[in-house]
Amino acid sequence: MRNSSFGHTGRSVSIIGQGTWYIDAGHRTQAVDALRRGLDLGMNHIDTAEMYGDGAAERVVGEAMRGRRDEVFLVSKVLPQHASRRGTLAACERSLKALGTDRLDCYLLHWRGGHPLEETFAAFEELLRAGKILSYGVSNFDVPDLEEALAITGPGRLACNQVLYHLKERAIEHAVMPWCARHGVAVVAYSPFGHDDFPEPGSAGGRILAEIAAVRGATPRQIALAFLTRQPSLYAIPKASSAAHAQDNAGAGGLLLSEAELARMDAAFPRGPKRDHLPMI
Repeated sequence: MRNSSFGHTGRSVSIIGQGTWYIDAGHRTQAVDALRRGLDLGMNHIDTAEMYGDGAAERVVGEAMRGRRDEVFLVSKVLPQHASRRGTLAACERSLKALGTDRLDCYLLHWRGGHPLEETFAAFEELLRAGKILSYGVSNFDVPDLEEALAITGPGRLACNQVLYHLKERAIEHAVMPWCARHGVAVVAYSPFGHDDFPEPGSAGGRILAEIAAVRGATPRQIALAFLTRQPSLYAIPKASSAAHAQDNAGAGGLLLSEAELARMDAAFPRGPKRDHLPMI
């Protein structure tokens, strides 16, 4: 599993992590086994949020990392409606309790809401001083939002921006990715297989994936993840519903596509024109 230094944190984090959106909706034991198998395979980056199952996903994560907390780079998120200064502090306490831990490695604002960013970031700084979070970042932020956040926090504070990014949705490559690269902010791809939208085997793109996968002795999903994490500052957090699925995801962590393979992928899944808004789900 390849690791990379995560934003300004100095922490070595697996480029393929473990997402947990809807993980609470399936079989709990299988979900816990999947996360633990992921840790066994070096996927130390586990991402969750208070929104996921109203805290149920955090409780699954807490069970999975019991006795293994120090192995995990643990990320959770505060909902925008809770992101006042006092609300953020309270939300963090709820997440810590659900997760059964005394700290988060990174805490994110889930998306931009009505509370002033100054309040949210003031709460994040207070949580940092208390040792309850070790870094913070944002999610679903477009460049104007990132510029505003940077003006408030100053350089070297935002660890990451977690955004929608998959083969059929590459809008972040136009402006968000270059901005993050310039400012040392990690980019984390959520829903990296699309939301029930992975290329069908019989489609033109699906055939390219299958051809590259066959040459590499890999699976099409591993090739997709390798493409999305082709730069050192890019990470992906696919969800796994079983230990076998986690093992398949982890297999992408050692894949480095050649320039020719990257060019084929780029042609098969063009990024398209610049959008006037940042896509999110």
